[in-house]
Amino acid sequence: MEQRKHIPDPYWPVIDGCLKNDRLAQKTMYDKLASRMYPVCIRYVGDRELAKDILHDGFMTLFSKLHTYRRNGSFEGWARRIFINTALMQLRKDDVLKFSQELESAESMHSTSGLAIENMETKTLLNIIMSMPAGYRTVFNMYAIEGYSHSEIAKALGITEGGARSQFSRARAWLQEKLRREDYGR
Repeated sequence: MEQRKHIPDPYWPVIDGCLKNDRLAQKTMYDKLASRMYPVCIRYVGDRELAKDILHDGFMTLFSKLHTYRRNGSFEGWARRIFINTALMQLRKDDVLKFSQELESAESMHSTSGLAIENMETKTLLNIIMSMPAGYRTVFNMYAIEGYSHSEIAKALGITEGGARSQFSRARAWLQEKLRREDYGR
């Protein structure tokens, strides 16, 4: 059986500097990650100013927990989870799932069959997702974009797995209705 070579992550030298509280390394880390993590924060909270606060808080957490990174897997993936968790903490604090917009009858909404979502510009689709009610947007991001399971979502948000499934179903129905109403993709 062929043994796989361990390839070091390009972040390792910067991580080493950050662990020594080197300000230049911290700035380099910020410069490398901020442009990738800010859009993640925006997708979860839907507000640019709040996303900046979450980005800041995420970096504070990242620097304080950097010593726990075991250099297994992608550093950027590890960091991404920190920023997602920071956004989720804010959303839990704001109790977004409790105040999610209820759909009168998700089952009666029309399907988007025939819509060419794949032809829609990414920016347009992300703007639509950002306009979702906060609870729907949170679960939609976690499941459809980040790849969390419903049980992981339930655990992260402190809800039941059925509640996570329900929020995702409602988010999909909301998105379908929005696309149908706006006649996107035709």
